[in-house]
Amino acid sequence: MSKAGIWAVVPSKGTVGAKQRLTPVMDAACRGAFAMAMLSDVLAVLAEVRALAGVIVVTTDPFAVRIAGSFGARTLIEESPRGLTMAISLASTRLCAESADGMIVLPGDIPLVTSNDVETLLQEHAAGPSFVIVPARDEQGSNAVLVAPPGHVPLRFGDDSFRPHLASARAHGIVPLVHRLPNIALDIDTPRDLSAFLHRPSRTRARAFLEARGVTPHPLVEWHYETHRT
Repeated sequence: MSKAGIWAVVPSKGTVGAKQRLTPVMDAACRGAFAMAMLSDVLAVLAEVRALAGVIVVTTDPFAVRIAGSFGARTLIEESPRGLTMAISLASTRLCAESADGMIVLPGDIPLVTSNDVETLLQEHAAGPSFVIVPARDEQGSNAVLVAPPGHVPLRFGDDSFRPHLASARAHGIVPLVHRLPNIALDIDTPRDLSAFLHRPSRTRARAFLEARGVTPHPLVEWHYETHRT
C-alpha cells in the first residue's frame, strides 16, 4: 500500500537491448551496464528527495530490480516489455488504486538530474489537479511529467510527445506548466547525447563508468537550452 503524496515513477528497460543507438561507441554488454549506471544515478538522487512519498521502478529486468532495492525503491514487475507508455500506465493504475496524490515520471537515463531539479517540480504541485512537464532538449520528447492525481491526464510517450501532452492536459481542464531544466532535458540515447554529457563535468556513476572504459564520444555538436519557464 502506498503512502499519500507524490510518487516518482522510473521505467527501466533494463540491460537486454539497452541503448541500441549507442552501438557506434559501445558494445551490447557495455550499453547494458551503462544503462544501469545511469539508473543508479537517478535513483540515488530520488532517494535524497524527502518531499517524495516514495519511488517505483517499473521493469522486467532482474538487474534493475536489484538496483531499485539497493536504493529503497519499490518495483513493479512487467510480465513482458510492452513499451514506455504501458509501463507508466501500469504504475498509474497502481497508484490510483492506492490513493496516491500524484506521480512524477522520470526516465532512467538522465544521470545529471539533481534533487533540486526534482524539488523544483514538486513545488509546482497544486491542491487540485496539476500537470508539470519538462521537455527533452529537442523540444519533442517529454523527460519529466508530474500529474496529479496520477491518472488524471493519460500519458503517451514517444519521440514527439511533448506538445501532445500539453494538449492532453488542456483537454482535461488543466493549464500545463512547462519547465526547461537542462539536467533533466539531457537524456542519453545517441552518441551526440553522450558527447554533450561528457562535456559537462559531473561526479556521476555514469561518467565514472565511461571514463573507466575509455569510451570516446563523437565530436560534440554545441547546443543551447534556455532555463526560463513558460
